[in-house]
Amino acid sequence: MSSPDIDTSPATGTAHLSPAASRKLGGKWIDDWRPEDPDFWATTGKSVARRNLIFSVTSEHIGFSVWSLWSVLVLFLGPSYGFDPAQKFLLTALPTLVGGVLRLPYTFAVGIFGGRNWTIVSALLLLVPTTLIAIFLQPGVSFTTLLVVAMFAGVGGGNFASSMTNINAYYPVRLKGWALGVNAGGGNLGVPVVQLVGLVVLATLGTQHPRAMVAIYIPLIILAAVGAAVFMDNLTQNSNAKGAIREVMGHRETWIISLLYIGTFGSFIGFSFAFGQVLLVQFPEQFPTPVKAAALTFLGPLLGSLIRPFGGALADRYKGSLVSFWNFVAMAVGAGIVLMASQIRSLPIYIIGFTLLFVFSGLGNGSTYKMIPAIFHAKALTETSQGADSAAAMTTATRRSGALIGLAGAIGALGGVLVNLSFRQSFLTFKTGDGAYIAFIAFYAICFAVTWAVFIRQRESKLIGV
Repeated sequence: MSSPDIDTSPATGTAHLSPAASRKLGGKWIDDWRPEDPDFWATTGKSVARRNLIFSVTSEHIGFSVWSLWSVLVLFLGPSYGFDPAQKFLLTALPTLVGGVLRLPYTFAVGIFGGRNWTIVSALLLLVPTTLIAIFLQPGVSFTTLLVVAMFAGVGGGNFASSMTNINAYYPVRLKGWALGVNAGGGNLGVPVVQLVGLVVLATLGTQHPRAMVAIYIPLIILAAVGAAVFMDNLTQNSNAKGAIREVMGHRETWIISLLYIGTFGSFIGFSFAFGQVLLVQFPEQFPTPVKAAALTFLGPLLGSLIRPFGGALADRYKGSLVSFWNFVAMAVGAGIVLMASQIRSLPIYIIGFTLLFVFSGLGNGSTYKMIPAIFHAKALTETSQGADSAAAMTTATRRSGALIGLAGAIGALGGVLVNLSFRQSFLTFKTGDGAYIAFIAFYAICFAVTWAVFIRQRESKLIGV
C-alpha cells in the first residue's frame, strides 16, 4: 500500500515532492525516487544524486578534519604543556572513541530528520569542538580539561555514518561501490588536509599558535552548513533506521562486515591519528622537531583517501569479497615490513611499509563497504525469486544497507581506538611499536581468513555477487 506522502503517479522524469512530505520538519523532501529505473536515472536521478553527493562530501570532509584535529594539535604540545607521549596518545584516542559511538545515532538521524536537514545540523555541531579549542588550548591547561575538549571533536566522526547512509539511497546498486567510495574518500581526505594545514601553521607560525587551526576551519564549517541548506534534499525512503538496525543485527554478515571494517577503516583512522606521534617517539633522531614529522604525516592519509573510490570500483567489477581478501593479505605484508624496519631501525623501509598500510587500508575501505549493499541486494533477489514483491524487497535492501553502513562504521571506528591504545601500550612496555605491529599482523590474518571462509570458499548461493 502506498504511503499518503508518496506520489505514485506515472513517472514523468522528475522527482516529486508531495504537499505532506514538504511539511516534514521543513526542508526539501523527494518522495518519488527510483534509481534502479534507467529512464528515471538518466533524466532526473543522476543529476540530483550528483548534487547531493557533492555537498555531502563537502560537509563530511570538514567533519573528518575536525575529528582528526588532535592528530595535529598534539604536535603543538611541547614542553610548556608538560604532557608525555602516553598522554598524547590518549588525546588522539578519545575523539576516535566518541566519533565511533556517535555514528549510531547519526545513522538514525537521517531517517528521523532527513539527509539534508541532518547535514545542516551535523555541520553546525562542528562549531562546538572548534570553539572549545579556541578557548582552552594554551599552556597551563590541565590534562583533564584537554581530554574533555578533545572528546567533543568526536562529533566530526559521526558525520561519516549519516553521510554514507544518506548517499547510499541515492544511487543504483551498480554504482553504489563507486558512489560510496567517492563519498567516503572525499570525507577521508579531511584527515590529510587538516594535517597539511597543521604543517603550514607549524612552519609559518611555530608551535606557539595551535589555535590558528580552528580560526581556519570555523568559516568553512559555516559555509558547509549553508551549502547543504541550499543545495541538498531529503529522501522520504530514508526512514526507520532504528528498525533497520535491529533487523540487520540478526544477520551473521553484519558482524563479519563489522570485523572487516575494523581492519580497514580502524587501521586507516588509527594510523592517521597516531602516525605523527609514532614518528616522534620511534625515530627521535630523525624527527627532532614536530615540523619534520608533520611533513610526512599527511602523505599516508592522503594516499589512503584518494585510493578509496578505486577500492569501491574494483569491488563493483571483481566482487567486494575477492578484493577485500587480497587487500588484507597485502596489509599483513605491509605490517610485516613495518615490523622489520622497526627492528633494524631503517626509516626509509619503515615509511614504505606504512605507506602500504595506508594505501591498502583505504582500498579495503572501499571494497568492504561495497559488500554491504551487495549482500542485501543478493538477499532481495532471493526473496523475489521466492515470490516477494520486487520493489518492496529492493526498498528493504536499501534501508538495511544504510543501517549496516552506520553500524559497521561505528564499530570500525572503534578499531582506531585500539590502534592508538596498542601503540601506547607497546611504547610503554617495549619502548618501540613492535608489539603493536605484531598485533596488527595477527588481526589482518584473521580478517583474510574469515573473508575466505565466509564469502569465497563456502559462498552461499544467496550471496552470489558479494
